[in-house]
Amino acid sequence: MILTGKEIAKEVKSGKIIIDPFDKNDVETNSYDFHIDDILYTYKEDILDPTKDNKLEELVIPSNGLVLSPKKIYIGRTKETIGSNHYVPIIKGRSSTGRLGIFVNITADLIDLGSIQKATLTLHVVKPVKIYPNTKIGQVTFWVAK
Repeated sequence: MILTGKEIAKEVKSGKIIIDPFDKNDVETNSYDFHIDDILYTYKEDILDPTKDNKLEELVIPSNGLVLSPKKIYIGRTKETIGSNHYVPIIKGRSSTGRLGIFVNITADLIDLGSIQKATLTLHVVKPVKIYPNTKIGQVTFWVAK
């Protein structure tokens, strides 16, 4: 069962869901909108090897924006600390983000029950897209675990 936005806000207030910072304006019908932090990482090598430690380069998203390239994978995190010991959070892109050709998380959308941290994002774009610090980029839903 998925929680409604009203239930998410209620459970944040009760402490059963952690979203920090929390802004009631980011509560949606069945989700909460999250923002991207201002630091991204991208791989230095053109060919990645899962058996090696692939080196990363840090990118700070400047106030005038950063253009993401379709030839790269970007690793970032949410501005918000998100999690719960009672509900399972799932992250995904917003429809407005998807219309720009931005994939917010390539594969790992499930946040483990009890994991409370800034969620890792793996971004990929289909054409060059400019993003800014604190961009509202995705949403998190909360599900009852059985």
